[in-house]
Formats: sequence, structure tokens, C-alpha cells
Amino acid sequence: MKDFIKILENTELFKCFNSEELENIFDERYYTVKDYEKNSIIYLQNEKCESLDVILNGIITIQKIDQDGKILTISDFMSGDVLGENLLFSASSNYPMTITAKTDCTLLHMKSSLVLALCQKNECFLKSFLMSLSSKTLILSNKIKSLTMKTIRQLIIDFLLIESFSQGSTNVKLNMTKKDLAEKLGVQRSSLSRELNKMRNDGLVEYNSNYIYIKDIESMKHFI
Repeated sequence: MKDFIKILENTELFKCFNSEELENIFDERYYTVKDYEKNSIIYLQNEKCESLDVILNGIITIQKIDQDGKILTISDFMSGDVLGENLLFSASSNYPMTITAKTDCTLLHMKSSLVLALCQKNECFLKSFLMSLSSKTLILSNKIKSLTMKTIRQLIIDFLLIESFSQGSTNVKLNMTKKDLAEKLGVQRSSLSRELNKMRNDGLVEYNSNYIYIKDIESMKHFI
């Protein structure tokens, strides 16, 4: 218990509590801690949400898989992030997407009765819970907006400009495979490769398996 209490102290959701208070809150009847191996499925699409989950370590990914097997990666979450707050008390509490362990990870699963009791007894926790819920809604809304309103080139350029700023270089190191990048952008891998080739022919980028080199950042900005 002491190991995950230290992690919880540094999360937004439990920022109102000190370690002693957290130890008193967590009765073993109302939570479980479970390990998941890399690439294992944590929740299948349409599986019922029955707990509020806190990622204690590792990275998980949320994906939409259609009937043709096409994968759309909605977002990745890591240690300290929370899952299920937008579904736990919903009339339709089934997961709309598949949740997978991107790395080996450990999750704290809190029963709804514990979450409800904390919301009723602690206003600070309630506010943090509602903020987390709102953030999840915003992430999904922004993802839908970006997919429905932007071309593949615009999606690639958005990604490159953000990564270029984050890495402090126009030589953008890819910390993922082309397949993962295609899933992140919500496009087919073949479509991604085709558009990257067009961008190279237009003098915007050069690339290899590890990097995408931005050649004309000012021209790229005109596509946004």
C-alpha cells in the first residue's frame, strides 16, 4: 500500500489528502491493484466500466477499432492519470473504445462506492474529479474535431510542429513506429506514407525510419 500511496499524493485527484489520510481511505474491500503486461487488453470495447482507475506506473493507450480492423489511437495516458471517471456513473457505462497496456503497467482499481463516498465527503476531491471528467471530454472532442476538419497533410504538420517545438529542433525524432504514428493521427499507414512522399516531393520534409527533417517550416505553417 505505501508504494502506491506515495504516487497518489502527487496526482491531481488526490492532492487534497496527505499520506496518513490516504492510508485511512483505502480499505482493501474497496480497491484492487493489478499488473498488466505490455500489449495486453485492459478493457475491451463495450465492456462495462465498474471502477475508477489510477495508473500507478506505465503507459496505457485508448484506441477505437472498427469492423475492418482499422485502429484510431485517441490518446495515451501515464502514471498519475485517471481512467473511467466519464463512465463510472453514466447511464451507459460501457467503454466505447479498447484500452490496452502500451508498456508493462500497474493500475489501482477503485470501486464506485468508494469514489461516491469521497465525492460526498470531500469538496476538494469532488472538484478534482469533475475537472478530470471535463478534461477527458475535451480530449475526445478535440480528437474528433481534428479528424473531421483536417486533411492528412494538416494532421502531419500539426504533429511535426508540436514535436519540433517540444524537441527544440526541426529534426524531429520519431519516438514511435510509422504504424504507431498513423494510428495516432487516425489514418491508414499507406495514406501516411503516401502523404509523406508528397511532402518530400514538395520540398517540405525529408525522412527516414528514425527522423522527419523539416525543410521548409514557413511553408508548412500555411497549411494550418
